[in-house]
Amino acid sequence: MADPAKGGKAIFLTVAIFCLWLSFTLANTDGWAVAKSRHFIVYYKNAPTDFIEQLIEKSEYYYDKIADDLGFRRFDFWLWDNRAKIYIHDDAKAYQAATNQPGWSSGCAIMKEKVIHSFPYAKGFFETTLPHEMGHIIFREFVGFDNQAVPRWLDEGVASYQENLIYSMAHKLIAEAIAADKFIKLENLSKINPQLIRDDESALLFYTEAVSIIDYLVKEFGKDNFILFCQNLRDKQDLERAISYVYPFRNIHELDQAWEEYLRSE
Repeated sequence: MADPAKGGKAIFLTVAIFCLWLSFTLANTDGWAVAKSRHFIVYYKNAPTDFIEQLIEKSEYYYDKIADDLGFRRFDFWLWDNRAKIYIHDDAKAYQAATNQPGWSSGCAIMKEKVIHSFPYAKGFFETTLPHEMGHIIFREFVGFDNQAVPRWLDEGVASYQENLIYSMAHKLIAEAIAADKFIKLENLSKINPQLIRDDESALLFYTEAVSIIDYLVKEFGKDNFILFCQNLRDKQDLERAISYVYPFRNIHELDQAWEEYLRSE
């Protein structure tokens, strides 16, 4: 789910040049017009054409960014009939009626079906919700949608890693948390369900730390090792075995210690 702690915070991202292979089909499918690109099929009714173009441009940009950031570039998941689907409802009211989402929601995803729903110009959709939900889907498609060994901090960390705002805030917020003795150790982070957090400060710290641990693993040990870690997590369905197989840590406790030392030394 999109991070509830962010509220109305948003920044605009620079996106890649509009891809030449974008194609539009004017035929309707059950009342929906269809726009297609390499990795996406967008369904819409009365959404402005310039919004649909912007949506596909940003979606393709985030697809490439996520694949590059996590080292998944050589795994081209979403092609042809396997493309992800995005439904753009006419407005917030139509979106909420179709998805049963609350009034504050700007978008949602059905991960197993690789489907994202939103509406034109939803607040924060391009900057946070779209990259976040795509991160969830790509990661879960790789490690397994029903893999119970995946902790929430890993799932949410990978998804939030795609959001420039929280990534840019991470170092400062964690330094403040360490100084105030509010830093959450990884073993305790594993016990937290972010959907049950009620205050913004705690929620933001959870997501910030989740982003930080992903950043630590990717930067310190490389993207290839992160892929190997994800593959072992997928195949063994055991978090500590996956960690010890790839990284120089026997368990979460040792990873936690190394990560915290890394943060304190920055």
